[in-house]
Formats: sequence, C-alpha cells, structure tokens
Amino acid sequence: MKLKTFLFAALLLLSASTINAQSYRTGIGARLGFFNGITAKHFVSPNNAVEGILNFRWGGAIITGMYEWQQPIHSAPGLDYYLGVGAHIGFFDKDDYKWDDASSAIVGADVVIGLEYTFPTVPFSIGVDYKPAFNFIGDNHVWADGIALNLRFNIN
Repeated sequence: MKLKTFLFAALLLLSASTINAQSYRTGIGARLGFFNGITAKHFVSPNNAVEGILNFRWGGAIITGMYEWQQPIHSAPGLDYYLGVGAHIGFFDKDDYKWDDASSAIVGADVVIGLEYTFPTVPFSIGVDYKPAFNFIGDNHVWADGIALNLRFNIN
C-alpha cells in the first residue's frame, strides 16, 4: 500500500520543472524484481546516464545496456524521474525456460521509465522502474513484467 501511495504521489509530480543536476556520479547496487540482478549507473553529463544491468534467470544471464535521461522533480528534492532506451542479449538453460518455441539465446530492445530518490546525507539511492523488453532474436514474446526496485551505493 505504501509503495502504491508513493508511486501515485511521484507520478503527480512528474510535470514539475527541473532545478539542478544529479547529486552523484556513479551508483552500483541490486535490481530486485521479476529479473533479479546487479546494476551500475554512470552519469556522462548532469542529466544523461548509461546503465548496465546483469540479470540472472532461467539458469542463465541477460546483459542489458541502457541510455537514460534523468531530471529532478522541482517540488520534491532528491526525487528524479528518468526515461531510457537500450538493448539486451541473453543466454539461458532451455530446460528452465517456460516457452518451448524459444531458443536458448535472445537479443532485443528495452525501454524504461522510473523514479529515483537520492538520500541527501548518505551515499544511497532507491528507485522503482518499469522496463519492458521486446525480443527480436530467439524469442517472440514481449516481457512486460519488468517492474523492479533498484538499491544503489553512490560514488561522487
């Protein structure tokens, strides 16, 4: 219930104007959701970041690279929204995958929309995002269940 309330409040704030740049340079941590794994996010400019995600599922791994545009929400200090695009490649154990028509290797595209809160006094951030994936090679399914919680340790 608290997560739903937080998401609703944060979405209402998305139309607010921006005031300053991101408060950290690189963040490394965990991504918890349908695809669990690790994440590293690095800002290449004040409002542009690259993110690498390594997920583990079906006895294998999926590597995702994202380019993200991140903006602060004026009326909520420390809270940002971000949008991004990227691609993934993965390999997994065919016996663990639930669709028989897929091969054990996939290639596809990803999009992401999310919210991230950076704590002002400790080097951590927490975020929630939705990242559906569209496979072009090896699987014809859309993975639309890409909601995840991101917990990162931040380095300036």
